Amino acid sequence: MKFRVERDVLTEAVTWTARSLPTRPPVPVLAGVRLEASTEGTLTLSSFDYEVSARSQTPAEVEVDGVVLVSGRLLADICKALPAKPVEVELDGSKVVLTCGASRFTLLTMPVDDYPALPALPELTGSIDADVFAEAVAQVTIAASRDETLPLLTGVRVEIEGEKMTLLATDRYRLALRELAWHPASPSVSTAALVRARTLSDVAKSMTSAGQVDVALAADGASGPAALVGFEAGGRRTTSLLVEGDYPPVRRLFPDSTTSYAVVATQQLIDAARRVSLVAERNTPVRMSFSEGQVVLEAGQGDDAQASEALEASFTGEDITTAFNPFYLLDGLGALTTPFVRMSFTHPSKPAVMTGQAELEGDDESAFRYLLMPIRFAG
Repeated sequence: MKFRVERDVLTEAVTWTARSLPTRPPVPVLAGVRLEASTEGTLTLSSFDYEVSARSQTPAEVEVDGVVLVSGRLLADICKALPAKPVEVELDGSKVVLTCGASRFTLLTMPVDDYPALPALPELTGSIDADVFAEAVAQVTIAASRDETLPLLTGVRVEIEGEKMTLLATDRYRLALRELAWHPASPSVSTAALVRARTLSDVAKSMTSAGQVDVALAADGASGPAALVGFEAGGRRTTSLLVEGDYPPVRRLFPDSTTSYAVVATQQLIDAARRVSLVAERNTPVRMSFSEGQVVLEAGQGDDAQASEALEASFTGEDITTAFNPFYLLDGLGALTTPFVRMSFTHPSKPAVMTGQAELEGDDESAFRYLLMPIRFAG
């Protein structure tokens, strides 16, 4: 095998592929990145850890085709440190020689025959605009749990009904829902899957340069749930095993109606919440008191440091005082893309719902909803 490729092209491809390498590979070959050079002018890089696979295809000047397996993390570190010159890679017996300008590295190869075959990409389910997908995933994954002892809640539930896709995530303290339009391969498609939030986030961030992302779901049996999801865009492809289990019926947590709501400038509320939360010790909330024309944010009490700030707000309903985890509050506000936020309530001790609003007066936008559990506080 012998090929020549631009440094930046190789570095980007290797770095992206190596992201799927397992931290503690169960077998040594899974620490490797597989490089396949074709005289047709393509270089394909692959990684696999039994749960997630990645494949990146990039153009290269291939003199002699071939396949090798080398340490993925070492190759990624080397590529990042290379000078800005073309890179030449050549197989020399059981070693791979990488030359870039005056730099020369020799890497030991791994037994490529022991490397498992990557899962095939399932049949195409549909496609979605890459930027829309990235925005929606970022809005929802903030609410996914990071506690691996609750694997169900570390996933994002993806529901597909015709031309509508819905993403849902919860960690029991907040719930995020985003609905978006997409382009199904079949107008009658109806399916649901539970995708690891970390995988979904990595895919969305790394495929934004492509115009659209192809999504593929494979069913486990004729009528069973989806077992594998695949994404492909811009020469990159990744597959992931889905999280097993029945996701809790979280949609019912959203109230059918609310008794009061406030509309506040999003950025002003973010800034005020950040300032006030500076005195909020660990696990202590930020209190929010809503009344006609304003909302007052407070944190700290007794002999501790205290802070308060009042903001203008359009408020409808009876006065209400509630409290939230400041980090969860800021996560929800930061996920909004609108100038104003509407916070809707049914009772001080029941969850509040945050939605975006384009103008101070008008309707809210329900495509993205963020439900936040309140925290009890001393009156």
